[in-house]
Amino acid sequence: MKSIIITGASGGLGAMTADLFLSRGWRVGLMARNADKLAEVANGVENAVLLPCDVTNEVQVAQAFDSFEGPLDALFNNAGSFGATGLIDEISLADWQQVMEVNVTGMFLCARAAFGRMRKQSPQGGRIINNGSISATTPRPGAISYTASKHAVSGITKTLALDGRPFGIACGQIDIGNAASAMTQKMSGGVPQADGSIRPEPVMDASNVAETVFHMASLPLNANILNVTVMATDMPFVGRG
Repeated sequence: MKSIIITGASGGLGAMTADLFLSRGWRVGLMARNADKLAEVANGVENAVLLPCDVTNEVQVAQAFDSFEGPLDALFNNAGSFGATGLIDEISLADWQQVMEVNVTGMFLCARAAFGRMRKQSPQGGRIINNGSISATTPRPGAISYTASKHAVSGITKTLALDGRPFGIACGQIDIGNAASAMTQKMSGGVPQADGSIRPEPVMDASNVAETVFHMASLPLNANILNVTVMATDMPFVGRG
């Protein structure tokens, strides 16, 4: 049985992706802070492993990975936060640091734990899939913290893809545009555009994201999708218009 740990698995894209992997017979480590919500996602499925953990806490991350027994085939580094929006002089240092803690430090800690596990296990190797964003290359207005954090994710992905080569560790990134979730609910009512207007945006079914992650995780380790963009076809992205 193949195995994966999914961070941010208590709801949204993480929970949907976990459901898909569980339905297809994978052993899935469900990682998030809220143990009760993780139990709801697991829904009594035997091959679900609850890993309550704050991804920004170094000790908790290490303990969670240690408690996931057996080989680790993949990590979906999914946990993230959009954070406060506004012009740079309207963003507090605390708001900036909160986004960086989750989106960068949390991703670093989980990738570090997975990389170390995959390098030491026998047979050696595995796959890390990072949840990036199209905002890393094409930002939304007033989203400096989120945009900067996702630039960092792209750097993490490329570094791991390079450093993982001697150990059979592949790393790729999925950049998602307007998948239907709690984070994108407001889009139907209108969100700020680059021209200063407020307009609704199309969204896509989040199952497209889960299926893409599953495809990436199922590839043989001698093949890798370094970057993939999955987006609502008609959303403002190319030129943000």
